[in-house]
Amino acid sequence: MSDKVDSWRVTLPCTRAEAEAIDAADDLVIEAVLMTTEEVEDDRERWRLDAYVEDEPDAALLAALAALVPSAAGTAPVVTPLGAEDWVAMSQAGLEPIREGRFVVHTSAHPVAAPPGGRAFLIDAGQAFGTGHHATTSGCLAMLDGMADRAFANVIDLGTGTGLLAFAARHLWPAATITATDIDPAAIHVTHENAAENGIDALHLIVADGALSDDIAARAPYDLVIANILAGPLISMAPEVAAIAAPGAAIVLAGLLDTQREQVIAAFAACGCTLELVDRRGDWTILRLSAGTTRYVPTRPIDPKGRDGWALDL
Repeated sequence: MSDKVDSWRVTLPCTRAEAEAIDAADDLVIEAVLMTTEEVEDDRERWRLDAYVEDEPDAALLAALAALVPSAAGTAPVVTPLGAEDWVAMSQAGLEPIREGRFVVHTSAHPVAAPPGGRAFLIDAGQAFGTGHHATTSGCLAMLDGMADRAFANVIDLGTGTGLLAFAARHLWPAATITATDIDPAAIHVTHENAAENGIDALHLIVADGALSDDIAARAPYDLVIANILAGPLISMAPEVAAIAAPGAAIVLAGLLDTQREQVIAAFAACGCTLELVDRRGDWTILRLSAGTTRYVPTRPIDPKGRDGWALDL
């Protein structure tokens, strides 16, 4: 490492629930880039929070970070000075490629070739990388890969993050209209950059709160809806997701634990959707549902201020 200190990293242990709460929060006032990492696969208690800052962290910042991870009470944060290395590249050192069906997803630190007849995507870590649950990511890719023989003309990826699932949909259905949305403008910016890096074109990128957007509604109905988010938002969003789905549309849902599966299924069943397939991967579950035979119309107006499950891991 260079003798010159360019930035600092603060590391604290955390739980999966704390990691997801950090990733879901959009009102944190901490001047740091936060990244959460699964230390031990499928272990809810073995996660890590890394905070990257330009200046040496002071007591106030350390206290603010500690407040995000109550499970680490009594554990001293590890403060590490960093040299000229790019911290994003360092954070990717342990991110092995994800291989699923005809897809492989890799970072710059682990370049790999596409499988025969398949596609490799370069997705580097950044602001919108989130927790990067490999189980949910690979599960969604598997769900899409398993529907390759079906025809979809209008696809939407809600909460796109890095854009990966929208890119996979573009590969599988090159003639389809593909829309990718996220509540975070930074995620849409990252998706735009990742699309250029991977040679993905003709995506409609929209900053939107869930499915509540005039732009999203104008492009509806969608015959494939993808939402890899969290259980709380999925439950809260069920009526608006069902409302933009075409009759018989495929709906892929992920980001939920198996213990949350029945709640999510019930929320969508109340909107006329039926369960088609369940893919369990450790503690995580990926669902494929089918929209009703007639397009769902919400029975009451959707109030985004009333969606109390939005940032909760129910």
